[in-house]
Amino acid sequence: MTSLFTPPEKVHAFDPELHHRRATAQLTLTNQHGEPLTDREVTIAQTRHQFQFGCIGFQLIDWANGASQDPEYDAALAEHWLGLFDTATLPFYWGRFEPQEGEPRTDELRNTARWFAEQGVRIKGHPLVWHTVCAPWLLGKPLDEVERLLRARIRREVSDFAGLIDTWDAINEVVIMPVFTAEDNAVTCLARIKGRVEMMRIAFEEARAANPNATLLLNDFNMSTAYECLIEATLEAGIRIDRLGLQSHMHQGPWGQEKTERVLERFSRYNIPIHFTETTILSGEPAPRDIGDINELHAEPGEWPSTDEGEQFQADALEDHYRRLFEHSAVEALTYWGFPDRDVWLNAPAGLIRRDGTPKPAYHRLRKLFRSEWWTSEATLRTDEQGRASFTGFLGKYRVTVQGRNAEVSLDRAESGDQLQRLTVQMSNQ
Repeated sequence: MTSLFTPPEKVHAFDPELHHRRATAQLTLTNQHGEPLTDREVTIAQTRHQFQFGCIGFQLIDWANGASQDPEYDAALAEHWLGLFDTATLPFYWGRFEPQEGEPRTDELRNTARWFAEQGVRIKGHPLVWHTVCAPWLLGKPLDEVERLLRARIRREVSDFAGLIDTWDAINEVVIMPVFTAEDNAVTCLARIKGRVEMMRIAFEEARAANPNATLLLNDFNMSTAYECLIEATLEAGIRIDRLGLQSHMHQGPWGQEKTERVLERFSRYNIPIHFTETTILSGEPAPRDIGDINELHAEPGEWPSTDEGEQFQADALEDHYRRLFEHSAVEALTYWGFPDRDVWLNAPAGLIRRDGTPKPAYHRLRKLFRSEWWTSEATLRTDEQGRASFTGFLGKYRVTVQGRNAEVSLDRAESGDQLQRLTVQMSNQ
């Protein structure tokens, strides 16, 4: 029997030649009257990838709000960030976003989102529902009141940021949500009563009602069959998941080829695009593999150092991980979790920037991939007698320039799988 969540045949595969990341565009250039621009020199320059190369933007919140305590450091950090990534994840942990009831940090996060958007960066909010870093003022309230406040919180954030943030981790780490015991929180209490699937329904249906155009993710670190069972139960319940979020924190060592490919095979069968939402690889000593909860590893600043040997290892392991995911057609985004070692999660040597603000080898290795090997070189072409010019490039956004006038086009893969995209570009005042 074919289940509703299992495609009848395997549709995703590895492609080392990256055909699924490229297409050919046939541009027809016209003036404002629709007349072809013949025998014209046209320059094509890629401006952004369709694939989302992301990173958290937490450490740039003060900079974006004009409240930096170290302007020289933060200015360099912002320059390094923008020199590598094109998608930012911003924090909406309820307990920090609204530490006092009725006093959300909306303006601060909106200013940050606007700053990133002005740089051409896509933005995701993380997360709308989570049991950890929960608002402490919820404890002690009746559970029906907790549910009402949770629903209102989801609608408020998604509505307030619509147009700036249209992608959200709708709910985070649902597998352990009802059984979480590390700290008291009202969301876990609610989940014990509602169950995992109904918590999913609250998150997705409230967010979608607030912004029907939003892209909503289910996100988890649990790569066991329990996560697959949750996905299947959610789909059977008629709840639409736009993207599957898979965390890949590797504080205890890289996953390696076998585990990565096994995870991709298992989770791509749902035919839902995959986002690797939280990726971490250390540039220092890995944590012991017998530690069950990596939250126990929290170190003092500088206590867990980056090393020369570790930095070379991190660069090699990250390149291997990125290549493997970029080759797989089910994956459309990868977010690195931590940029500078300063203020990184657990104070682990997980960043791409050292504590002194200098880039590690992994930064340069990823920049070579993102902005060179996986980037379409700028090209100058000449239109024919019908105003046409063709080029092949990576899927994404491009700037088309003719005699000092610019237009933007997007190179996308057609739903039919056809690699040829026919695009008409109108150039004003030509």
